[in-house]
Amino acid sequence: MTDTRTGPAPSKAPVPRATGVRVLRDGLLWTVGAVLLVLSVAVAVTIGPARISVPDVWSTVAAHLGLGESRLTPIRDGIIWNLRMPRTLLAAVCGAGLAVCGTVMQSLLRNPLADPFVLGVSSGASTGAVAVVVLGVGGGAVSISAGAFVGALCSFVLVLLLSHTLGGTTDRVVLSGVAAMQLFSALTSFVVMTAADAEQTRGVLFWLLGSLSGVGWTDVWVCAAVLAVTLLICLGHARTLDAFAFGQEAAASLGVHVGRTRVVLLCTTALLTAALVSSAGAIGFVGLVLPHAARALTGSGHRRLLPVTALAGAVFLVWVDTLARTVLDPQEVPVGVVTALIGVPAFVLVLYRTRRNP
Repeated sequence: MTDTRTGPAPSKAPVPRATGVRVLRDGLLWTVGAVLLVLSVAVAVTIGPARISVPDVWSTVAAHLGLGESRLTPIRDGIIWNLRMPRTLLAAVCGAGLAVCGTVMQSLLRNPLADPFVLGVSSGASTGAVAVVVLGVGGGAVSISAGAFVGALCSFVLVLLLSHTLGGTTDRVVLSGVAAMQLFSALTSFVVMTAADAEQTRGVLFWLLGSLSGVGWTDVWVCAAVLAVTLLICLGHARTLDAFAFGQEAAASLGVHVGRTRVVLLCTTALLTAALVSSAGAIGFVGLVLPHAARALTGSGHRRLLPVTALAGAVFLVWVDTLARTVLDPQEVPVGVVTALIGVPAFVLVLYRTRRNP
């Protein structure tokens, strides 16, 4: 008698063809995005009044990493390593961070027009920075970055309190954010108009429109570290963000703790926005436009969407900053002005798309 329980070992189920194609496509997108980012940084550093080639950039970077000796003079080496490189890298970090924040907020709030400005975080950070610069809050012991960080937290806490007392729904969060944004924008204008002299007013207004001039390696490392932590947290909640696409009730039915998840992710993106604004000022439209462009390439799955959005935002802001510092050389255009000129038409396009597909 044969044992009917025995038989050939079960074979592994083949990987569906569609899944394999999707993995290859995602890998190709990430590779192309990473290559574009590296090349963009290398080329952007060469653009400016001082003529510098891409091999010069590689030589300087390798020398400072201990992989050789720089063939450039100390002045040209300083232009690359101390001026252009930290500025370009911070542009990449800010672009990636703002784009990621916009992606997460649009998913959590189910609002295609949500970005870091909607929750008033950028306005609160601006108010905190202006209070330090103009009013001297902290007596010199508090830096501009710390003031911007505290202002962003105050704004975000106000939004959470307002939205909670109004019911905590997504539309209430958005409305509370708009109210906080208007409040802190008014406070910033009031402080500048009543307490700042002409020189301070000019500097503050330029910074409020977004400026990457004068940044250093400390700004790059701090913002990059916050971005890395934020990306890890958001990727860890990728499936949860996918569930939010079907609404709060559907997400709750799938076992998602809606309230706790929303607070964790909104707090995380608020902290990242505060760090970016404290270093680069208020740069708009990056978090609004880039997530929609990335979704057109990857779809709505956040495990694929978040890395592509970060790469797209980084490449975008590197070239926007390059344009801002060179188009009217020697005068510099605020980065936020350039992003607004590019972002407004894209914003109108998003409005028309949401009108056709409510």
